[in-house]
Amino acid sequence: MNQAEILAMLGTVGIIPVVVIDDDGVAEPLARALIDGGLPTMEITFRTEAAQRAISRVAKAVPTMLLGAGTVLTVDQAKAALGSGAEYIVSPGMNRPVVEYCLRNAIPVTPGAVTPTEIGSALELGLQIVKFFPAEASGGVEYLKAVGAPYAGMKFIPTGGINETNVGQYLRLPSVHACGGSWMVKRELISNGRFEEIKKLAANATALVAGARANPDKN
Repeated sequence: MNQAEILAMLGTVGIIPVVVIDDDGVAEPLARALIDGGLPTMEITFRTEAAQRAISRVAKAVPTMLLGAGTVLTVDQAKAALGSGAEYIVSPGMNRPVVEYCLRNAIPVTPGAVTPTEIGSALELGLQIVKFFPAEASGGVEYLKAVGAPYAGMKFIPTGGINETNVGQYLRLPSVHACGGSWMVKRELISNGRFEEIKKLAANATALVAGARANPDKN
């Protein structure tokens, strides 16, 4: 898939599981559980030493998984993630070197942007989709409505504090492309091998997407 197709697919899926993996041995069954539950994408965060190995395992064993690398803070991390099989890059903030590297190489990238200044910087770089992080701590749905209003062409991926009780409120906003969340891939579920439970939570998340998009916010 090309850059536009990858970003479009993230919007179609609607929820991006944000994953912290401590043991890369669980990466493959985790990916299969998410796909079986209707979530064919996952963002493996560079918060552990196992992240790069986990990306490589999934890329080789589960090629139908649209694989992202999250918490990418440096160009070297971006290169490592892409070399291991990641197809898109996510950073928590407006990391210009990472963004520029990805854009030069036609790699989908969604940096974090919360303030008008950060959103403006993203627009200057030619981005049309950014990560809204940390969503709840920054003011949640009402703040996103307010800050996003002047930027009609910008789409957001709220992440941080998103769960099954509030994800629908975000997904109903016309400015929201997708949401990032970890409630279906909690660390203890992964480490304890509770993949059937993860599959059910993923299926519930998929249903939440459908329900929210059937009743969009008209305001």
